[in-house]
Amino acid sequence: MRIVVLGASGNVGTAVLEAFAGDGHDLVGVCRRVPPEGAPYDGARWQSVDLARTTADELEPVFRGADAVVNLVWAFQPARDTGYLERVGVGGLRTVLEAARRAEIPHLVHMSSVGAYAAGPAEGGRVDESWPTTGIPTLAYSRHKAAAERLLDAHEAAGDPPVITRLRPGLVLQRRAGSALLRYGLPAFLPRATLDLVPVLPLDERFAIPVVHTSDVAAAVRNAVQRGVAGAFNLSADDPITRRELAEVLHAVPVAVPRPVVRAAVAAGWTLRLHRLDPGWIDLAFATPLIDTTRAREHLGWSPTWSARDALRDLMIGMRSAEATASPVLRRRTVLGEALDGTRLGPITRRALP
Repeated sequence: MRIVVLGASGNVGTAVLEAFAGDGHDLVGVCRRVPPEGAPYDGARWQSVDLARTTADELEPVFRGADAVVNLVWAFQPARDTGYLERVGVGGLRTVLEAARRAEIPHLVHMSSVGAYAAGPAEGGRVDESWPTTGIPTLAYSRHKAAAERLLDAHEAAGDPPVITRLRPGLVLQRRAGSALLRYGLPAFLPRATLDLVPVLPLDERFAIPVVHTSDVAAAVRNAVQRGVAGAFNLSADDPITRRELAEVLHAVPVAVPRPVVRAAVAAGWTLRLHRLDPGWIDLAFATPLIDTTRAREHLGWSPTWSARDALRDLMIGMRSAEATASPVLRRRTVLGEALDGTRLGPITRRALP
């Protein structure tokens, strides 16, 4: 199969390349900043594409002849430039859908998120894929994930190809994303050793979020491509991460602090530009429902191999050791060294493609 993977150098994309390795597929890796040669990135032929600026006319030749397209592209930074984030995540998907239609691609796997869901039920419990995907209004990430779902709805209603698979994972964790996630969550003037200096964890005791290891998400992508199954699929470990597990990996004492107080503290730091964490992420953390993964098990033949606790521990090992890869997206974090997120490239630069 010829498979085009958009966002192939990121957290999930890197694992997807490894999941397909050895299967004999013709893999085309597409991203804004092409990674240097070396495993796992030498398993694909690469092309640089900036989805915030590329048109369907320009993207169609990249897709032509592919059996499947996997869209993993999403931007998290700069968090304050929500217009740019929307152009990448929502506008980029619009371009992908149009290019896929023109190129007559039979199958598109799109990486959605549990963040697309509306707030969970008041009585608790897990939700399946029929839960409303209207998002959380106070966070751009969630609003954009919901908007992307509407684009997929409209495309399916029109009856045009491709067949669409939507994957909705919980928080996706792995060791090699340690440096990248530190850039998002820890102020650039603080060394990673700060993680070992947290004496207490002030957090509402109702905290519980679905998580999944990156390798398990990559396995779901691989199964979806191989089976060509349409529809939405929740992905998460069997149990969520709670305040207790988070405190354990931080070697901190959990202290019950109401959610509004935690949010106010995060909002103050955001306003003062002391960190990059939008306070809307606190809203999402407490609103996100726990998810039922029965459909993925039955129709994708998928099940998680990592527990939530082990996935979190794997991530924390990566954070403490500044784990990284050669990919610009997953590069090693340096204190006071990541104010700029690379140079934005032009619409398309061809490399190693016929």
